[in-house]
Amino acid sequence: MTRERSRELLLATRNDGKIRELRELLDGAPFVLRSLAEFPHVPEAEETGETFEENAAIKASFYGNATGLPALADDSGLEVAALGGAPGVRSARYAGKDVGYDVKIARLLEELGRIGVADRRARFVCVAALFDPMTGSVRLFRGVCAGRLADAPRGAGGFGYDPIFVPDGYDDSFGQLSSDVKQLISHRALAVATAREFLMKS
Repeated sequence: MTRERSRELLLATRNDGKIRELRELLDGAPFVLRSLAEFPHVPEAEETGETFEENAAIKASFYGNATGLPALADDSGLEVAALGGAPGVRSARYAGKDVGYDVKIARLLEELGRIGVADRRARFVCVAALFDPMTGSVRLFRGVCAGRLADAPRGAGGFGYDPIFVPDGYDDSFGQLSSDVKQLISHRALAVATAREFLMKS
């Protein structure tokens, strides 16, 4: 990351939950964190990629070019073993882009119940992308958190599929675990930690 704009970093998302989590993960880093809320004229990036890596790079470069700022974007999703890795990169659009996660979760649990398998293994995957508008370069950082799916949503914390995901080594879901724990073990925490380390050295 070039030093000319190193004090500013765009959090390239409009998801309030992600913004809150990213701010926590980057707390104390010597950057002025900007938000897409400050750039209401910038349209939505089209996530046309087939992988987390492709979509993260698309978003980081699109929003970075649109604002002229170094940008941090991520693409993440839930991969369920019994569903062949679905919903995967389509996690946010599962059951429809404009429906709430309560609907998405209900559909996911319904599908698992319909196929009648005992395998509840799942994992959260996150790829963070850092875009430098001065060079046009994109750096990718991957984080994975393995676990299993609960039978029903538990807890009101987190966002997305958090209430049904129970990470390995824990009995509580991401919807129940504290943010302090999630900042150590979550897929996004792991990806952003390596991105932060790169930023601090550049």
